[in-house]
Amino acid sequence: MGIIGDEVVVVGAAANNINISYGAVVLGGTFDRLHDGHRLFLKAAAELARDRVVIGVCDIPMLTKKQYSYLIEPIEKRMQHVEDYIKSIKPKLVVQTEPITDPYGPSIVDKNLEAIVVSTETLPGGLSVNKKRAERGLSQLKVEVVDLLSEKSSGNKLSSTTLRRLEAEKLKKLELWLKAEKL
Repeated sequence: MGIIGDEVVVVGAAANNINISYGAVVLGGTFDRLHDGHRLFLKAAAELARDRVVIGVCDIPMLTKKQYSYLIEPIEKRMQHVEDYIKSIKPKLVVQTEPITDPYGPSIVDKNLEAIVVSTETLPGGLSVNKKRAERGLSQLKVEVVDLLSEKSSGNKLSSTTLRRLEAEKLKKLELWLKAEKL
């Protein structure tokens, strides 16, 4: 556990099997092509939540600057994959997925939330959520940080962008092959 300003930040409680739980937790992301990094993040959130997990899934306005955004799976598919995965881990947990069009989504309006789950990369966003909640007179969320790069890993973060880039390269090769076949 650490303190950043007035914020209480819990690092790795879920991953280290520390017995901490919250009635309701929130997290957000694009969750395109659900991969092991996403599953680790979602599993940590599910383990921290006693009753409910709220997941904001980035919708079109949040995707425009992402690389290969034209290859991002439809929002409905991404939301369903997230919900199905969490239900596979903790079937009795209430899973609330919703599209988000800004960096905050339900995290700054749901008064019943107790914690926000972030990665080391998105920690500043979690702290920003608490500032917005304070401005709105809502309670501060505990900030749970999940380290998505394990010590055992090579240090290469698996990303949806990499998966989309590989798909774009395949499509380009297929396009070139089809053009060559027509000649």
